[in-house]
Amino acid sequence: MTTQKQAKAKKNNSETKERQFKGLSLTERKEARREKLIEAGIATYGTQGFFSVTVKDVCNEAKLTERYFYESFKKSEELFQTVFLRMIGEMQSCLTQAVLLAAPEPKNMVTAGLSALLNTIRNDPRMARIIYIDAMLVQDLHNQATIQETLTQFDRIIQGFVMITMPNVQQSTEEVSLMATGLNGYVTHIIIRWVSEGFKQPLEDVLAACCAVFLSFIATTSQKN
Repeated sequence: MTTQKQAKAKKNNSETKERQFKGLSLTERKEARREKLIEAGIATYGTQGFFSVTVKDVCNEAKLTERYFYESFKKSEELFQTVFLRMIGEMQSCLTQAVLLAAPEPKNMVTAGLSALLNTIRNDPRMARIIYIDAMLVQDLHNQATIQETLTQFDRIIQGFVMITMPNVQQSTEEVSLMATGLNGYVTHIIIRWVSEGFKQPLEDVLAACCAVFLSFIATTSQKN
């Protein structure tokens, strides 16, 4: 009986050591590997392009074997989606913070927000490539409505800006929503061209072009009110 207890205790001790390898639980180690793969995805997709990168390339960058890739992701497209959404979150956070710091003057908020957005993109070419080039071509993002949901999020940010800074706007909520979509599309297409051409045009010129339609909208709406 004593021998059985000793054997069981030894087994439990062994399992505990396995679970706490290097001070980390199994769940923590799995999460750490997943994070390495995400960082590797940003590095490889952002420099070489999604369609030039294999699972093996990502794993080599992460210094993990391929079996660990499939521990966290079913396929490359799933990792790319995770990378895309993380970078969108970072971009939105940067944009929102800049807009809030420039409040309450609408024109200052527009300039600050768009300036922060453009600087963030130019300062991280990986983000620019992932969001504004490859994401448009990865079919899974369209099939799962990821692209549409992301555009809608930015639409809502713009719509919220309009409703907060111009509470007496005469247009209905539906009209403002449509205009927000138009403003979003305008800026998005300018950025896509800027990124695709390798940031050749000066940031100041791109910022002025992006701001123009927003400031015109503010001026027109203010006159009506």
